Amino acid sequence: MMDLKSLCDEKGYLRDWEGWDEPIALAFAQEEGIDLTPAHWEILTLLRDYYGTYGASPANRALVNWVKKRTNPDKGNSLYLMGLFPGSPTRSASRIAGLPKPKNCL
Repeated sequence: MMDLKSLCDEKGYLRDWEGWDEPIALAFAQEEGIDLTPAHWEILTLLRDYYGTYGASPANRALVNWVKKRTNPDKGNSLYLMGLFPGSPTRSASRIAGLPKPKNCL
């Protein structure tokens, strides 16, 4: 079993987003109680693209708009994202995607 704690900051997020890989994503998802499907991986890839473009994890509205622009309006809405990542989609999805905690998340 992977020692995630050694790879994470004090808040439980990966310290180096470039060190992220599928086993890390699967381990974080397991901790979040999420079984990753192709729909999840699509959002994780979009999140990492966003971070690579802007250098920050997106707030919820920014994530919704990013998904809407890059996929379709059915996926670019809060309900769809909450269905995949219950609770706080930006918080849990950013963590699973190996990104820092979004600045506006509690």
